[in-house]
Amino acid sequence: MNLWEIFVAIILGIVEGLTEFAPVSSTGHMIIVDDIMFKSKELFSPEVANTFKVVIQLGSILAVVIIFKDRFMSLLGLKKDPTENQEHEHKLELKQVIIGLLPAAILGLLFEDYIDEHLFSINTVLIGLVVGAILMLVADWFRPAQPKVESVDQITYKQALAIGLFQCIALWPGFSRSGSTISGGVLLGLSHRAASDFTFIMAVPVMLGASGLSLIKNWQYFTLDAVPFFIAGFISAFVFALISIRFFLKLINKVKLVPFAIYRIILASAIYLVIM
Repeated sequence: MNLWEIFVAIILGIVEGLTEFAPVSSTGHMIIVDDIMFKSKELFSPEVANTFKVVIQLGSILAVVIIFKDRFMSLLGLKKDPTENQEHEHKLELKQVIIGLLPAAILGLLFEDYIDEHLFSINTVLIGLVVGAILMLVADWFRPAQPKVESVDQITYKQALAIGLFQCIALWPGFSRSGSTISGGVLLGLSHRAASDFTFIMAVPVMLGASGLSLIKNWQYFTLDAVPFFIAGFISAFVFALISIRFFLKLINKVKLVPFAIYRIILASAIYLVIM
């Protein structure tokens, strides 16, 4: 393990941490960075590289768990959520989260092999970035003038299911789980912050399940040579996800989705001009 490999791990961890929960597509950024900067170096086998991506994703998940720890404990019945607004007639329940998860979980299981084999490329990511940006612009332009749902505690079962259906779009790499679900939530009348909170809460079980299965399948790639690479990436992703999520949640109700959509279009255009 040399310093260059550690540097690569840290850079990829930073990319993962900064983009995993922002509506800009972490998968798209990882594919782009990997293709442009690092693929030619062939640091590790494809199997080890794929395992590394799972490991750094776990770093980002840990950041969400820490930020929403009281909320998760409340959902599991382990603790009353101190952030719960007593003015609401109900609070977010685990059943709503599960309802939101089911559509993408079912489609993901059915089409996992096809997605892995055919959709992970620069071309598909560029399409996802642009079409996802259009959805985000549409969401901001056609959202209700006044949000009907200001807090995640006000989300209904029907809204949870509808947001879950929007999440299915994110199975296309480059589309962004956050981008699709926040856009869907905003179109359904949620505030940007409520849609973001629900998006992040839903992301944890989805990502934990997918990452857990991948780790079980690829456990043999945790060799002495690769472990420092994994650790550096995990820590980097965790730290920058923690910073990114806190900043994003403070900002999203003010700036809405348009700046992120513009960034996606600029990024896709730049990548197209450079590599196509």
